[in-house]
Amino acid sequence: MSDAATDTGQDRLWSVDEHLEDILTTVRPLEPIELQLLDAQGCVLVDDITVPVSLPPFDNSSMDGYAVRVTDVAGASEEFPAVLTVVGDVAAGSADRLRVGPGQAARIMTGAPLPPGAEAVVPVEWTDGGLGGGPVTGMRARSLAPEDAGGQVRVHRAAEARAHVRAKGSDVKAGELALEAGTVLGPTQIALLAAIGRGTVRVRPRPRVVVVSTGSELAQPDEELRAGQIYDSNSFALTAAARDAGAIAYRVGAVADDADTLRSTVEDQLVRADLMVTTGGVSVGAYDVVKEALSFVGDGDEAGPGVEFRRLAMQPGKPQGFGSIGPDHTPLLALPGNPVSSYVSFELFVRPVIRALMGLEEVHRPRTRAVLHTDKALTSPAGRRQFLRGKYADGTVTPVGGAGSHLVAALAQADALIVVPEDDTSVEPDTELEVILLG
Repeated sequence: MSDAATDTGQDRLWSVDEHLEDILTTVRPLEPIELQLLDAQGCVLVDDITVPVSLPPFDNSSMDGYAVRVTDVAGASEEFPAVLTVVGDVAAGSADRLRVGPGQAARIMTGAPLPPGAEAVVPVEWTDGGLGGGPVTGMRARSLAPEDAGGQVRVHRAAEARAHVRAKGSDVKAGELALEAGTVLGPTQIALLAAIGRGTVRVRPRPRVVVVSTGSELAQPDEELRAGQIYDSNSFALTAAARDAGAIAYRVGAVADDADTLRSTVEDQLVRADLMVTTGGVSVGAYDVVKEALSFVGDGDEAGPGVEFRRLAMQPGKPQGFGSIGPDHTPLLALPGNPVSSYVSFELFVRPVIRALMGLEEVHRPRTRAVLHTDKALTSPAGRRQFLRGKYADGTVTPVGGAGSHLVAALAQADALIVVPEDDTSVEPDTELEVILLG
């Protein structure tokens, strides 16, 4: 953290941008590791990948049919078919290379290499399939009719050179760039790596994020609520959000408002965390124990500088905590406990940290400008950057729910955050505002 943070963090009012910048300047991408392809899914590629061998590596057929010479089928029709001698089968994966000479054809399967001498492939539907009649709809299985690999075939249509032939290197050529460093590996990228023969790849691993919610009032879903209790939604929301951001996320059940219990829970979880996120207990109440617990976790010469708690000029989400803990100086973000405050804080601060740990250059959600669609002016507190939930469509955004930081149902309907600047205390309908797109 910056010197200004450690000197005046709890006394000053931080802007959203200052807090985020202070966080991101301390976060470094995780060290690269070599992983098997499927284990690398969702990870960020460290190196450029070039193609070692052309794809496809040989000319091959895109159809089931017959490999022929163009001159042998010129002018062919159903009335006057070209009659060719079938010299054998060429199957996908076949190492035997038949040669197609004048007046000859080879029965060929999709993906099979084009035999020497052949210049094109005529689909089986353009032939009699070797049966001596009219056009057929398909080939008989080799195991059922091995004799069809010989004899004669009547071709009812002409074919141009290279018809139905997939050329060597028509996908990618040897030496070309397959994937750039910084690419997030999804199913299609993994398919390409496998297709060019890569079994492992060097990536930055997906960060492991541990989410801990605090509060003695929290019960787990499917439990019966006792008087004064509510269900713990924050830990589920933040764990899901962390996974959505690309992390491997672990959810820890709600911890009671006891500093010793919270401290031991955090210490136990450090072994599997590249980032820790807590929610709740960061305000100024008598039972907000996160400050008390985390101030001790950060003690010691090898335990990291600890966690600093701040007030931000934003709504919702004014109280925030940030620092590092444990022998590996694991970053920790302490978020408020109200559900909307917690989620908005995650989107603004935690998601960028996860993306930075992954090694991505662009760590923020996309933003755009949208026209506010509402029946009356919106109010916003002076000196605070307000983030309202909204529904975005076709350049307009409509507020969803009110400004309350407990409105989970409204949050579930939103796909955007409406940003009201610090200096605006009232925003009229049809005003253009910045919007953070969440989906």
